[in-house]
Amino acid sequence: MRAPAGVAAVSCLCPLVIPNANSRTSFRQQRNQTKFLDTDKDSHHRPKRGWIWNQFFVLEEHIGPEHQYVGKLHSNSDKGDGSVRYILSGDGAGSIFKIDETTGDIHATKSLDRETKSQYVLHARAIDRQTNRSLEAESEFIIKVQDVNDNAPTFPDGPFFATVPEMSDIGTSVFQVTASDADDPTYGNSAKIVYSILEGQSYFSVDPKTGTIRTAMSNMDRETRDHYAVVIQAKDMAGSVGGLSGSTTVNITLTDVNDNPPKFPQKSYQLYVPELAPVGKAVGRIRAADEDEGENADMTYSITNADAAAIFTIMTDADHREGIISLKQPLNYEKRKVHTLNIEGSNTHSDPRFFHLGPFKDSTSLRVIVGDVDEPPVFSMDYYIMDLYENSPAGTQVGTVTAMDPDSTNSAVRYFIENEEEKPLYFTVGVNNGIIRTTQALDREETAWHNITVMAAEVDNPRMVSHVPVTIQVLDVNDNTPSISGGNNVITVCESTKTGQVIQNIRAADLDNFANGKFSFYVPAEHQVNANFTMKDNGGKTSTDIQTVARNGNGILCPVCCPRKIYLFH
Repeated sequence: MRAPAGVAAVSCLCPLVIPNANSRTSFRQQRNQTKFLDTDKDSHHRPKRGWIWNQFFVLEEHIGPEHQYVGKLHSNSDKGDGSVRYILSGDGAGSIFKIDETTGDIHATKSLDRETKSQYVLHARAIDRQTNRSLEAESEFIIKVQDVNDNAPTFPDGPFFATVPEMSDIGTSVFQVTASDADDPTYGNSAKIVYSILEGQSYFSVDPKTGTIRTAMSNMDRETRDHYAVVIQAKDMAGSVGGLSGSTTVNITLTDVNDNPPKFPQKSYQLYVPELAPVGKAVGRIRAADEDEGENADMTYSITNADAAAIFTIMTDADHREGIISLKQPLNYEKRKVHTLNIEGSNTHSDPRFFHLGPFKDSTSLRVIVGDVDEPPVFSMDYYIMDLYENSPAGTQVGTVTAMDPDSTNSAVRYFIENEEEKPLYFTVGVNNGIIRTTQALDREETAWHNITVMAAEVDNPRMVSHVPVTIQVLDVNDNTPSISGGNNVITVCESTKTGQVIQNIRAADLDNFANGKFSFYVPAEHQVNANFTMKDNGGKTSTDIQTVARNGNGILCPVCCPRKIYLFH
């Protein structure tokens, strides 16, 4: 509120809210009056005058039958004869606020809303009605809209969503709500809010002043109930009777903790696996249930009995939380028809806070039934090595192969030699006894090793066929004479050759092997020996040397340079 220069101002009274309309009006009439006081005279000796008023107030949301009285403007120049005219200008002048030009009474013609506009700035003038001369300089004053509790608290951001771990202790903080109230927080209790719970009070509590929601029950189990719709009320007037209220919903979800162990739905299971199931391939799956979720439900599987763990293995499928069973060794129906596996499932991530609830693992037994499968005959050996001497007559027995039906039917077996290329066969096999014989005499020097494949087929099911490789070595006999290499039987030597000088190296070969291929060099007795030459055997080697010899006392001179001929026989 401003007063013109040179005009004294009087402080305003503080506004009050009086419930009774009549007493409220009377009170405002007493304090909302404006007076004009004499002051010092100006330079023209005209008496200065001034506006004096208490601050004007008007209640919002007035719904009475008459216009609400705001206050009165009055100048001490006004003698009550109607010569003074009061003029009002500014915010809402003429539309919201109207003044009686004669009496200076101001009324509000409309219902006002403080939350829309809390005060109005207006200007007042007093003029002479006859001359239109200003009796008072224009002055500014304020009409304040006084608050009433006409706005309920609201939750503009609701509804809300919050989470809290299951099994939390009582008093665990969950969420905080904050309500808004458009009423004046500085006046009375219109905007003083108190919080309470309308729904969900058995499980949660709310701080009446701060709006903080906390757990009110311990051991809330997500697996039993995971969602709670908690209705929170905010009431103004400090929660007293007659206060306005608003509510919102806080959707609280319990998050998971690892408070449940794995559980196999059954204490025993049965699985059929054919005996020919391949090693390393999955033959079955098993799954334990866990009421928890996420990593709290992760688990690993293991086989706890050693005899089964030697034959089977179990891997954990993390995506499906299943145990995948596969073979480490082949199965054999004829040796063992049933295997029992003790399987354990245990949580990967345990929470020490819940160890008191028991071990976080469970076990079950799996009975594996081995299925009998018609298998091909099995030879007594993975491969056979046999031998016989060369030149043995056709029909000579080389060896025997043996195969048996591994199935319980124990079907008879027949033998054949595989010959897809239809080449000549040097061997036959007994259809019923597996005896391998020659079809002709064999020459080691021609082929020393023979490779054949023998097949064994079940009589009852000829499609069940097995194959085995057979290697046959042809052993050597001494059936070849040595032969001297080269076809020249004449050696030419110079007469000047020295005594002991090697004049020829003779080579020979024998196609037989090892001991049968050894030989020696000598001059047959029926051939005359020339005393001028000797022959030296190199001791089992394939060659021998012929040398010249000097005879003592026989008068034979060293050979002269004249060629002589030596004849060789073999």
